Amino acid sequence: MNINFQDEIPIDFDNNSRVWVYQSNRAFSINESLEIERVLEGFTKEWNSHGSLVKGFANLFFGRFIVFMADETNIKVGGCSTDTSVRLVKNIEQDYNVSLFERQSLAFIVKDRINVLPLSLVNYSIENEDITPDTLYFNNTILTKKDLLNNWIIPVKESWLAARIPSSPTP
Repeated sequence: MNINFQDEIPIDFDNNSRVWVYQSNRAFSINESLEIERVLEGFTKEWNSHGSLVKGFANLFFGRFIVFMADETNIKVGGCSTDTSVRLVKNIEQDYNVSLFERQSLAFIVKDRINVLPLSLVNYSIENEDITPDTLYFNNTILTKKDLLNNWIIPVKESWLAARIPSSPTP
C-alpha cells in the first residue's frame, strides 16, 4: 500500500496551519470519493471567516480520511468558520451513511490494508500480535500541517498506544 500522501499537501501553507482529520468507519467507493472531493474543493473555494476568504485545503485521503487545513497566517479561522466545516462533514455523514465523528475507532495498516478497530479490541489485537510495535497507525489527533506531514502515519511504538504493548523480555 502506497502511503505517500505528502505530495498532495500544499507546499505554500505555513507549517503551523491548523489541521482537522475525520476518519470514516468505512472506505468510500470510487464514485463516492470523486463526489466528496468535488464537494471539498467547492467548500474550500468559498470557506470564509468573518467575511474574508480562508486559505484552506480539504481532501479525502486513502478513500477514508477527510482532512481540512487552514493557513491562519493572514486570516484566523473563527468558531463560525470551523462550524461550517463541521456542518459539511455532518452532511457527508448523512449523504453517504457513514460515521466521521467516531473517536473510539482507530485505524491501522495491517497486511497492506487499512483496518479500523474499535478501541475495545486494540489490546486483543496487540496480544495476538495482529498489531505490533511496527504496525502503522493513523494518529488523527494531529493539529498542524507539520504534524500531518511528519506524525500522521506513525508506527504504534511512536504513538500513545506504545504503553499498551508489552515490553519484550530482556535476555
